[in-house]
Formats: sequence, structure tokens, C-alpha cells
Amino acid sequence: MKITELEPKLVWQCFDEITKVPRPTHHLDKMREFLVEWAQRHNIPVKTDEVGNVMMSKPATPGHESAPTIILQGHQDMVAEKRGDKVHDFLNDPITTIVDGDWVKADGTTLGADNGLGCATGMAVLLDDSLVHGPIECLFTVDEEQGLIGANGLQPGFVTGSILLNLDSEEHGSLVIGCAGGKVTIATLPVSYEAAPEGCKYYKVHLNHFKGGHSGMEINLGRGNANQQLCRFLWEEWSKIDLALAGIDGGGLANAIPREAWAVVAVPVDKCADFEKDALLFSDMIHAEFLLAEGSDFTFTATPAETPEKVIAADTAKKLISAIFACPNGVQGMSNAVEGLVETSCNLASVKMAGESIVVTVHERSSVDSRRDEIADRVKALFEMIGCSVTFDDAYVGWAPNPDSKVLGVAVESFESLFGKKPKVEALHAGLECGLFLEKMPGLDMISFGPTLKDIHSPGEKAYIPSVQEFWKFLCDILERLA
Repeated sequence: MKITELEPKLVWQCFDEITKVPRPTHHLDKMREFLVEWAQRHNIPVKTDEVGNVMMSKPATPGHESAPTIILQGHQDMVAEKRGDKVHDFLNDPITTIVDGDWVKADGTTLGADNGLGCATGMAVLLDDSLVHGPIECLFTVDEEQGLIGANGLQPGFVTGSILLNLDSEEHGSLVIGCAGGKVTIATLPVSYEAAPEGCKYYKVHLNHFKGGHSGMEINLGRGNANQQLCRFLWEEWSKIDLALAGIDGGGLANAIPREAWAVVAVPVDKCADFEKDALLFSDMIHAEFLLAEGSDFTFTATPAETPEKVIAADTAKKLISAIFACPNGVQGMSNAVEGLVETSCNLASVKMAGESIVVTVHERSSVDSRRDEIADRVKALFEMIGCSVTFDDAYVGWAPNPDSKVLGVAVESFESLFGKKPKVEALHAGLECGLFLEKMPGLDMISFGPTLKDIHSPGEKAYIPSVQEFWKFLCDILERLA
């Protein structure tokens, strides 16, 4: 079955068009052009701004012109993650979608339902003349996944609505009224090289197929961080064996828990048997530790590698491995204000070799801005101790909950009427653009909701088809009640 045959057809047809447009974060020219062309094709008023945000509008249903203007908001970009064995060019290739029972997923890549389904739903509202609603503005922002650039760059007057429905949450039945802020720490270590030592055998130590996932929504699930576990093994071995490090690479995007990491190391020939035995023991140990969080499909291997011409200077290499192993990672504190909410976390996102430097990227989140800054400063202090230059990037504020929100009350009544049960009202540890919108438009009344998505920011991302049907019905009912 094709996704265009699913219900609600308008939503899935719009999403199908979106999946054909390459749109990784920071590479959104094709997506912006598609949105403008799509609006023009359907005779929908459209405009863009300097940073690339797109806004489409639709007048109120006749007789409802005096209703408040509603902003339906989603972000254009998607997280570009794929399996290590998958050949896919996110700058040029479309996403291949698969209907698997009650789920839609992609073929070895992220699906882009985060936030393609939110955008598609807004587009469907613009197309569906059977709906009852007040004036509608659909805002499609750029680069939400890294830097919230569209929300940061939004200028006064680009949208005029007084109520904003953010369509970027991942659990149907949940109404989000607050979220964490975040910051990205980038540590750059200058490296020098020396000749590859003789009398050694080289190994590629490779940890692969962790589940990964969203570094906000799934940071509390106890999943393994491939960068840290790789360096855990190397640090332990370095205490027993005089290793040399020829190369290292792990993780990818700042907001994705790293699924894969590898390093190439030199091991003295007389220590190879011990090293190989330790690698097997370590594999058994982390399989036992992470069985409940990860399952048993991940792999940890140490296999022969070609001898390189040079290795990283010994003192630098040992300090780097020690710092990565010691870096804060995972949940750092729980909220005292909201039961069960992660307050502060840290994601040791990536380790990359870049010419004469190695760059380590860490993503900090907190619903308390001062705690976000504190954990970022701790990471900075750690990496400055080994000679890194450290900068901060992509800082964004949190969104303070407003339990007295008018639109929240309307949404709760709608949900109870449609589905016969109360929705969950909560704050998230993930980052949303709502805090920035509130800074720019004080008094804006907002909630966030969406269909059920699983394993976002990973190649396992999938959308629950029945929830999309209910999400659409819910949104349409809210629009009619607000009209």
C-alpha cells in the first residue's frame, strides 16, 4: 500500500509530496522553493522572509471572519540520519516510505515525519474547504533541529495570529504547554601527529547499532551513548596497554543520541591476545548492561585494520579519550516542579576529526536556563583542561507552562468530547520553538500536539497511522471550536 491511500488522504498526500523534497537542516532551498510553488499551484497566498520562513494564509469560513487568527506552525527541516549500510544522499535523494501494518516508516533512513507530518497537516487545512475555522496562517519555519534559526529570525508582523498551534509533538493524546531550553558546546582540540609505531598490530574498534534516538525525548530511557562507551573501553585498555590512536569518529547531529562510533588503535604485538580477549569481555559486559534499554542487536567488535602512516601524538590521544569518557552524559537532574520530568540533560553527540583538529560536540538541555548554562560550563571546563578551545552555539530559551491558557481549555474539552477521556497535559524535555515565539510575541496563547511518532532522529523513526487520523480530527474540531 502507498501512503497516498491512507486516511486522511489530504494529509498523507501532502506528506508524500514532502518526502520527495530533500530537506536536511541547513539545506532547505529546495523545500522553500517547493512550498512556494505548492502554494502558487493551489492559489494560496504565500510569502517568505529573510531567513527562509514561509507563511501561507487562508481566509475564515464565511460567517467566522471575526474569530481570532490561528497560526498553525511546523518546521521545514528533518534530521538526516541513516543506517551505516544504507546508501542515501540527503541533499538529493527522496525518502522512500514503507507502510508496515499500522506504521509508516522509511527504508533505512529517518522518515522526516518530524516535522513533515505537522507541515503536511497545515497544508491539508489550507486545501480542505469543508472545514469550519477562523482566519488561518500556516507558518513553516527553517532549521528548527539545529539552532531554531527560523524562530530566532522571525520578524514582527510576519504572522499576526493571537493563538499558535505548534504541530511538532510526538504523542497523540498529549497536550504540551512547556519545554526545555538548550545549548550546544563545541570543543576543538588541536592535534599533532607522529609516525605510526612499529611492532604493533592495528585494530578498528567499532560499536554499532545502538538505538540512538532523540536526545531530549528519549534521554531518560537509559540507552547507550556510542561515543562514551567506545572511549570507556579505550580508557580501560590504556590503563593496561600502551596504545596509540590513529583515528576516531562517532555520532552525528547534536540532537541525536549517537548510535555508532569507531576508533583505529595500535596494540603492541605481545599484547594483542589480551586486547582481543578484553574486547570480547567488554562486549559481553555492555550487552548485559544495556540489554533492557537496547536489546541485543548492537555490536562491539575489534577487527584487524590496515597500518596507517601516522597516529595522533600519544599525550593528546590519551587526554582526549579520558575527557570523552569523563564527559557528562544522560540525565543530570529531575524537575522538582513537574513530577517525572527530566530537568537537565547532556548528550555527548559527536566526535569528528577535522584536518589538524578533533571536534567534540555536546548538547545540553534544561527547563531551568541557569542549569543549562551550568552543565555547559562544566563541559567547557573539562575540555579546556586538555587544551581545547570551547565555544557555545545554538542557545535557545525554554517555554514556561501557562496552565491558564484559553486554547488549552478548548483543546481539553475537544479531546474529551471526541475520545471520551482526558488528554495528558505536560511539559517536555525536548526543545520547541514556542519559547522563542513567546519572546517575540508576548501574550501569544500556545499549545503543542501531534500524532504518535516513535524513534525520531533515528533510522527507526515511524508514524502510527491510526493516530494521524485522530490527530486530524482533533485539530479540525479545535479550529471549529475557536471559530
